[in-house]
Amino acid sequence: MPTATLKIFLAYGDPKRLRTAELSNWTGKAVSGPRSEFDKLLARDESLHSGVYFLTGTNPETNKSTIYIGEAECIRDRIKTHLSKDFWNNITFFITKDENLTKAHIKYIEGRLIDIARSDVKNSQGSGAKLPESDREDMEVFLENMQQVLPVLGVEAFVKTFSITDEEKQKDLLSCNIKNLKASGYLTPNGIVVLKGSQAVLEERDSAKKWPSVLVQRNTLIEEGALLKENGAYIFTKDVEFSSPSSAAATIHGGSANGLTAWVNSDGKQLKLLQNV
Repeated sequence: MPTATLKIFLAYGDPKRLRTAELSNWTGKAVSGPRSEFDKLLARDESLHSGVYFLTGTNPETNKSTIYIGEAECIRDRIKTHLSKDFWNNITFFITKDENLTKAHIKYIEGRLIDIARSDVKNSQGSGAKLPESDREDMEVFLENMQQVLPVLGVEAFVKTFSITDEEKQKDLLSCNIKNLKASGYLTPNGIVVLKGSQAVLEERDSAKKWPSVLVQRNTLIEEGALLKENGAYIFTKDVEFSSPSSAAATIHGGSANGLTAWVNSDGKQLKLLQNV
């Protein structure tokens, strides 16, 4: 993504309360805030515009982050219909300051967002819309700008897994070893990616019974098939991004682990020492 300047306005001075966000040289504008300030958000003039909106929260059945992605010709009227849904605790919507988003535009954007979302999406099928080639290109630029703004407002459903070149991977590759098993990975802005083919122990540590929350992600990966039993170990069937080196090491070790000491470079130097350089 290109460099950008982002202007955030805190309506009440609190970064968790109602705020707006705009990129320089872009007609788009975002408005975001907690459900507790629903009335204040809808009292703003921006809510009368057409646009795309996001309701974010936690799925009570899976305890995973979930999102509802919608479009409306009048944001205010449409969002009122979602008050009966109790999963969401934050709302974010995008409009254009020049009011150039047509019904077809916002349907196209909604469909594309549902396709690329990485979180649990409440509405898994978007309406979508066919657009002329020039309009599609314009909307793809609009989408790219939205993806720069959304994480800053706490909506991370569209954050892509960070990737590096093969040359960088060889230079910055880390390993996490235990019981003759080896896992490899590299640091990212979001945490650490453990590479496909890496190994993890089959047996969980005794401490896992005392602190089962440590292995929530490990168990989820097993359920999803991202970790499969093979030759006396679990094997990663795909690249998996973790929020921290410790959460990745816990999955590999089968229990609590200090990622700063568990991960080492090709010279055997621990991550904590590498980061102190």
